[in-house]
Amino acid sequence: MPRYSITTFGCQMNVHDSERMHDVLRRAGYTEAGGPEEADVLVLNTCSVREKAEQKLRSEVGRLARWKRERTDRVVVVAGCVAQQEGERLLKQMRAIDVVVGPDNIPELPGLLGDLALGGLPVARTVFDLDAPRFLVASPSSSSRAAPTAFVTIMKGCDERCSFCIVPHTRGPERYRSSDEIVAEIAGLVAAGTREVTLLGQTVNSYRDPLGALPRAPGASADDPDESEFAALLRRVAADVPGLARLRYTSPHPRHLTPSLVLAHAELAVLPRHVHMPVQSGSDRVLRRMIRRYTRAEYVARTRALVEAVPGLTLSTDIIVGFSGETEDDFAATLSLVREVGFKGLFGFKYSRRPHTPALKLPDDVPEGVKGERLSRLFEASEALLAAHLSGLVGTTQAVLVEGRDKERGAGGARGQGGALWSGRTGRHEIAHIEGAAELDRLGDVVEVSIARANKHSLQAELTEAARAAARPRQRGGAEPGPARRSLPVVAAEGG
Repeated sequence: MPRYSITTFGCQMNVHDSERMHDVLRRAGYTEAGGPEEADVLVLNTCSVREKAEQKLRSEVGRLARWKRERTDRVVVVAGCVAQQEGERLLKQMRAIDVVVGPDNIPELPGLLGDLALGGLPVARTVFDLDAPRFLVASPSSSSRAAPTAFVTIMKGCDERCSFCIVPHTRGPERYRSSDEIVAEIAGLVAAGTREVTLLGQTVNSYRDPLGALPRAPGASADDPDESEFAALLRRVAADVPGLARLRYTSPHPRHLTPSLVLAHAELAVLPRHVHMPVQSGSDRVLRRMIRRYTRAEYVARTRALVEAVPGLTLSTDIIVGFSGETEDDFAATLSLVREVGFKGLFGFKYSRRPHTPALKLPDDVPEGVKGERLSRLFEASEALLAAHLSGLVGTTQAVLVEGRDKERGAGGARGQGGALWSGRTGRHEIAHIEGAAELDRLGDVVEVSIARANKHSLQAELTEAARAAARPRQRGGAEPGPARRSLPVVAAEGG
């Protein structure tokens, strides 16, 4: 049996695509290797949102030239956004590459590899499925318990035209999946043991059902150009899959944070009290240059309505520093927005020019040193907000979905002190390391914990007495632990 290995660069969408490549290759008779050095086929699933991720790909392919020389039958596949962006140019520029496959062509991968094995030439397949969109479906095994968390794609592509973003070029225009298919996949995952699902899309809350089967959600306005059917989809999932414990989504666009979505958060218990809402800048002047199509005041008003509707809800965000023309005053406006909204986490990036983007017409006129200094100040402000938030949770009781054994055994200060056995996330998405949790016997439990202390980016927790008492009878019954989410080698977790 040929063996394969997948290395993933990038965002949650890339991680999801890698999971589907595992499914496609396994069904075609391939087996997963213990690591790249044992593989016959090595897949590099790439991100092109930021220049750094693309540079990592080129560096990795250069390193693999020697790996291929050791055995001439080894195959290098480049998939993902860089594959879509560069296509056949990758084959010409890097002779170590054998197959280039875009996100919409993943089902063709076994056939492309088969043709290559029969003497075919290196090939690139990067064709968008515009006429008949295909969405790869998770296929949990009926003989084993599914991972406690899973991604489900509901749409792909993007109709926004943010001037800095290459996604419309690498993922194409927006295409939506039917609500029937989405609900059926989630129901299958939950039946197999999944407790939390994250809905994926480039602008996930712009969703519209191609079947037209969803009723208008409460609070939805027919006259609002920013309205979508995303809130209606959330309500259908909540109603049709009652066994689902948590329903998250990423990445939304602020324009589609409409009253109907706010109302859904207020009324649906399955939606956790955390939302990641990219803002990119706190300066109206920069937002206009970015073509974000909202103002700072509109962003603040919409997120404030959400927080007021759901007490205790936290927000995180994405921010770019050093975009074309950004002045110190513009950056100061971003810092003040971070503090005004009170983000409990953020992903910050230095602006880098990307091919096929409108911003190429603008000068990249903020020096790298200034970008780096601003990014450091941004993280300093964010870390202060997160530290205060995590410290405020000490002594509280939280519900944690157990996602896996804690590799750090008490990361952030508990190593060597008995250590945490398990880790997971609260409903607000804080990471919690659970100390002294020998009673836990399976993944996917939602357990009650007491927060003992705050680490830099996570919480140290202990099972409450009630949680210990609930776990003991099941432990005596000898239940088998379920599997964690597949541990993919993720090289960079930058925006998708």
